[in-house]
Amino acid sequence: MVVAGFTAMHRVGNGINTTSSTRPRKEKRLTYVLNDADDTKHCSGVMCLAVLKSPLPDGHDSLFTGSRDGTLKRWALAEDSATCSATFESHVDWVSDCVLASDNILVSCSSDTTLKTWDCLSDGTCTRTLHQHSDYVTCLATAEKNRNIVASGGLGGEVFIWDIEASLTPVLKSNDVPGDNHSGDMNGSEASLPTTSLRTVSSNNNISMHPTQPHEKFTIAAKGHKESVYALAMNDSCSTLVSGGTEKVVRVWDPRTGAKTMKLRGHTDNIRALLLDPTGRYCLSGSSDSMIRLWDLGQQRCVHSYAVHTDSVWALASTPSFSHVYSGGRDHSLYLTDLATRESLLLCSKEHPILQLALHDDGIWAATSDSSVHRWPAEGRDPQKVFQKGGSFLAGNLSFSRTRVSLEGSTPVPAYKEPTLSIPGTAAIVQHEVLNNKRHILAKDTNGSVKLWEISRGIVVEDYGKVSFEEKKEKLFEMISIPSWFTVDIRHGCLSIHLDTPQCFSAEMYSVDLDMDERPEDDKINLARETLKGLLVHWLPKRRHRIASQASANGDVSSSARNLAHSRTEVNGTSENESTVVYPPFEFSTVCPPSIITEGSEGGPWRKKITDLDGTEDGKDFPWWVLDCVLNNRLPPRENTKKFRIDDFCLFSLKMVATTLEVLTISLAFADVAFTCSHAKVVSYVLEKTVLDNPLDNLNSDGTFSPALAALGDSRSGINRWRNPRPIEVLSPDMSLATVRAYIWKKPEDLILNYRLGQGRRK
Repeated sequence: MVVAGFTAMHRVGNGINTTSSTRPRKEKRLTYVLNDADDTKHCSGVMCLAVLKSPLPDGHDSLFTGSRDGTLKRWALAEDSATCSATFESHVDWVSDCVLASDNILVSCSSDTTLKTWDCLSDGTCTRTLHQHSDYVTCLATAEKNRNIVASGGLGGEVFIWDIEASLTPVLKSNDVPGDNHSGDMNGSEASLPTTSLRTVSSNNNISMHPTQPHEKFTIAAKGHKESVYALAMNDSCSTLVSGGTEKVVRVWDPRTGAKTMKLRGHTDNIRALLLDPTGRYCLSGSSDSMIRLWDLGQQRCVHSYAVHTDSVWALASTPSFSHVYSGGRDHSLYLTDLATRESLLLCSKEHPILQLALHDDGIWAATSDSSVHRWPAEGRDPQKVFQKGGSFLAGNLSFSRTRVSLEGSTPVPAYKEPTLSIPGTAAIVQHEVLNNKRHILAKDTNGSVKLWEISRGIVVEDYGKVSFEEKKEKLFEMISIPSWFTVDIRHGCLSIHLDTPQCFSAEMYSVDLDMDERPEDDKINLARETLKGLLVHWLPKRRHRIASQASANGDVSSSARNLAHSRTEVNGTSENESTVVYPPFEFSTVCPPSIITEGSEGGPWRKKITDLDGTEDGKDFPWWVLDCVLNNRLPPRENTKKFRIDDFCLFSLKMVATTLEVLTISLAFADVAFTCSHAKVVSYVLEKTVLDNPLDNLNSDGTFSPALAALGDSRSGINRWRNPRPIEVLSPDMSLATVRAYIWKKPEDLILNYRLGQGRRK
């Protein structure tokens, strides 16, 4: 008998917003990033480098690295070692570039469209966030003698010039919407900051004037480049700025006025790297056309071309005298070239493309698409010493000449086989598979190691080593169906778990299946709710303490008590202490805590480790639905989820045949049943409705149950498990209905369960 089918249990976004009467069409997302056990290492490609010289003769220099994993790190450098002394975590996407400004300020830019300033001697304090770019920010440049001036460029075609010391927030562009608040720190905790000067460079001379605040000087603003900007450079005195990108031209500007001075043509592909000599007369450019060009800005022409690489040139670094250039790129090679004699030497060649270079005394640091960083001998003070090793060649002036030489097999031999110092990273995840239980993810890294992650605890539960990913995935297959309640990506080289409302609240499991001995075995556990509680377990007590301290400081002790009492009272009548208990399957590690990435109602996205949340974060920082879930124990309402039911006709038929037949096959169907409902519960329900409602009708004359009805009396042994006629499949009582439909029924039509009465046990 077919009554109806059942559908997946899901939520709809009709929850009450406690922070505002109107909500945006799409709710803010919450993401948490699972960090490796060794958080002192990068887990993805290193995009940028900056060296800070120690002011003390016997002090340690510092190296700053920015990575695709979204973090920057500071390394204390010794002669033969490097120690991670701080991690700078606030960007929510790839860190593209970083430079050192005045007064120990580190400036970074990111694919999250922001610039951030940091106290580079701190333990990772972000001092401000600058929002102005409309797309990924790709490059930065600063002046050696005027380091408070920093230029930034990005894929939106914009170039901005910032006064880091004076400018905390730039003025609005002409096409910005008045009233759009993009200022302040990423967590919204900073006070309102004054608006001061910003200059915007454009690809034409149509410069418009915009006042900052009343009685302040005018600033120059204009539209950006026609296409994306990938490279910037500035001379020491901040009198010349050059920019390059997909337009294949080098543009020259006066950063003091924002005026365009010239445009240099010659490259045939994207310009990826630029350098200026200290005076600002000579410019070096590296391009995806594999060429390095030397430009005389006074003559406004290219004076030399160097065909050194066989593929794109992505990084340049010069000696202080601008007599030699170090170059690296997509061909995995690092070259040293004498700009005057055109003599070139292959310093090293490894297995990863070189993304950026930083000269440091007699060595040079190379950042690659790998998570490790290496220092190679460079003889920066006297580069001619390197050429004494032999193996140099004369750089051609046409790109095809170098490629042809490579194809002929006369590839130069590297001068150095191994670096003098390496800073190792961890292997990036390159492949992943979400398992059917929706709590474990199988991941493979660049070393070929396969690991099993438990996302509700943020830890590796099994390291299988270098095994076949596909074979291990097959071995871990379970015939179980749980609704997808999260999405995942590996863009940062690690697992990023995305939670979106209301979809994230669609998955529930029984406590017995989660080994939660503290709860009755038939309690349903919402996976997203418990995960959110685990993520904010360090934030909650700090928040309570802050509220109490503020009330006490204001002398309002009674109000403080009322607020705390109210905060512990939930909408459904349970206490906050009870509703915020974190159970073992959802306890995140404090050794390698995950990082939260989200965006509140004000300001931009932000990122913090869950152990670094200080209790000041509130509705302006967290999505409203996260706080509603954790503080109020409230979930978005369900839609179209009805309790299991059997119609009256079916019940009548069951009772009739149960008293007359010893063996019986019963067909059942049910409508809108929750996916987490187990097969055993369906059996129990049938027994309850057919036997227990009329127990006296089922007794023999001697007071025992009849054979057929005795079989009905035991839900596990009395009723044979359902069998699908073609093919015959015996179901486990522990299967959920979702699993039955996904792996056994395999049809969109209504699910029909057939039961056969078997011989029961007599007393």
